[in-house]
Parts: sequence; C-alpha cells; structure tokens
Amino acid sequence: DRNQKMMFPEYIDDYIDSNNPVRVIDAYVDTIDFKELGFTKSEEYRKGASGYYPGDVMKLYLYGYTHATRSSRRLERETYVNIEVIWLLRGLKPDFKTIADFRKENKEQIEKIFKDFTLLCKQLNLFGEKLIAVDGTKIKASNSKRNNFSEKKIKRQLKYIEEKTKEYFDMLENNDKIEASNHRYSTEEIQKKINILKERKENYESMQNKLAESEENEISTVDPDSRLMDNKNNGTEVSYNIQIAVD
Repeated sequence: DRNQKMMFPEYIDDYIDSNNPVRVIDAYVDTIDFKELGFTKSEEYRKGASGYYPGDVMKLYLYGYTHATRSSRRLERETYVNIEVIWLLRGLKPDFKTIADFRKENKEQIEKIFKDFTLLCKQLNLFGEKLIAVDGTKIKASNSKRNNFSEKKIKRQLKYIEEKTKEYFDMLENNDKIEASNHRYSTEEIQKKINILKERKENYESMQNKLAESEENEISTVDPDSRLMDNKNNGTEVSYNIQIAVD
C-alpha cells in the first residue's frame, strides 16, 4: 500500500543488486584524481554554496554514456525518476544547465575518462557484446562504368557487335552502293572494322565465361573488387561499399 507508513524505512542500497553494473561506475569514478586531470571545480575557492564535485556529475555522465542518454535535460530527469541514478548520486539533483556546463568546461577530460572506462570494461568482460552498430559509405572507385560489366551488359554488347558485323558484311557485298556517313569505305577499311569487332566479341565472351565461373553478378576490368552501386547524388557509380562496425 503506497499510503501505508513503515516503522523502519528501507535502505536505498537494497534496490541496487550487488551485481548491478552501476556499482562499477561508482567504484571507478571514486578512483579518479579530478584535480590531477584538470577538471573545473575540483577545488572550491568561492564563498557561498559549493558547486557539485566533478565526481558526482561524472558518474551521471558515465551512466548516460552506457545507457545512450546524451541530453542534459534527460540526464536531469533521470536524477528524479531512475532509482539507479538516485543511488549513484546519493540523491543529488543537478539541473540540466549545471550538467551541460560541466561538459563544456571539461570536454577533453571527459573524453579521456570515457575512453579509459570503455577499455576497462572491455578488459573486465563487462560488455555483453550483443549490440553491434554498423554504418557504411560508398567510395567511388578508379573504375568507370565502361570498365564494369554484368551478364546483361555483356549480352547487350555482343548483340550490338553481331548487328554491326552483319552491317559491315553487307557493306562488303554492296560496297559500290552503300555509304556510311557520306564516306565510301574500301574493302580493307571494312575488313579492319570487322577484325576489331571480332576482337571485342572474343573479349566479351571471355568475360562472360569468367562471370559464369565466378558465379558473380558483374565483373570489372579495373579495380576488380569494385561494384556498380546506386549513388544518391549521381545515379549509379562503380564504387566500394565501406562498412564500419562498432561494439
């Protein structure tokens, strides 16, 4: 019953299990020499009410860091509603501006502690290592679309070659009647074009065989590991898809 009075009040420590990770934050921060690290307000000179000791606000920040809570206002709210934070800060309730100012004044020092704390947790196997964040970006390759071929593109090129070859053979048979671009080709010129087309056809057929053997969808003659990808800015480009995974 929420309205029932208790003769002996409970200890807030009873709400935090002995294996709760928040106890690691508490123990870790108590080992830090904030004066040596150059934290502001590590010594108090002014008269009147003393400021919050850096260790207390640092505990709040480390708790937010491990629980993906970055907003100063949200951290302030945690000091009122989160029993783990209430235990960690022993009931202290710094407002959001105090929390934000602490970060602004001690940015480099906080970054060092975050890094050191993360490495410590890694060494002590305190991370479950179940959450993996993955992000990626596409980096344009030295290759170009002209040097990238898929099965569909190769077939299209082979069809084009066959059509052009037939056209040139027709020109050989009707050399005295057919002109191309207002130019009458000699037999030698037409034969030369046919030979070029034969070489291109052999090249495409070779790539077609390589595709079939590799079971890949496409092949690039330059930067062989690159692939044709959608690009939000330029349609499609031959690129590398760089992936970064962070625990």
